[in-house]
Amino acid sequence: MHLALAKVFIGLIVGVLVGLTGIGAGVLLLPLLIFGFGTPAMVAVGSDAVFNSVTKLGSGYLHYRQGTVNRFLVVSLLAGSIPGAIAGVALLALLRAHYGAGVNEFLKVATGLLLIIIPSLLLFQGERKAAESGLGAPPLRFRARVAAIGLLAGFLVGMTSIGSGSVTMMMLLMMFPCSPVLIVGTDIVHAVVLTGFTSLLHLRLGTIDPLLVGYLLVGSIPGALLGTRLTTRLPGHWLKRILCCVLLVTGARMLMV
Repeated sequence: MHLALAKVFIGLIVGVLVGLTGIGAGVLLLPLLIFGFGTPAMVAVGSDAVFNSVTKLGSGYLHYRQGTVNRFLVVSLLAGSIPGAIAGVALLALLRAHYGAGVNEFLKVATGLLLIIIPSLLLFQGERKAAESGLGAPPLRFRARVAAIGLLAGFLVGMTSIGSGSVTMMMLLMMFPCSPVLIVGTDIVHAVVLTGFTSLLHLRLGTIDPLLVGYLLVGSIPGALLGTRLTTRLPGHWLKRILCCVLLVTGARMLMV
């Protein structure tokens, strides 16, 4: 019973932080599942993908209704991210077939590296001037570049469940002069589809713990709503910087274990 309540509480905390800072659920939750609950890394990746998709479903719908979703970008991202996710999960299955439980150690190293690289880039991004104030979609010639971003994000999500939000949003903001609000809405809708599709792939591999996902969602859904409300009262940009520093330390520790 205490373990179940702990999972609900972790879901609540992650939901609040996602709603407050916008940092992806995968980046925050995955190390907690692996080190906090001792979940095998491969099961943590599959369960986190389901958690990520369901947690962002409501906000994705709201963004779509508000018109803060660029369909061009979503379709272009999915053109790369869907095959990327297939490749990532296929590589994961291949590694499991060859190395068995040893694939969990590989995932710990890969996750540790991402927890160092992504927060570092997010901190760098925070120092950039907001030149992305223009509205509208990038012209058609950028389709291949957007698809390449999707391919990278899809591969990372398929392998580690990290990247559907943090990597995609960061790269879109750096490369395209779109409104930040439009980028956020587009990124969330793309993440819902990508992680939902990836969840189906992991379901076929048997790397999802439904009970774990259920406990986490009981906490995360109200937590995300609470975090969204708190954005007007708390300095989210400072909290994001603190979280990035914590993630850097966590990633370094994962590499040393």
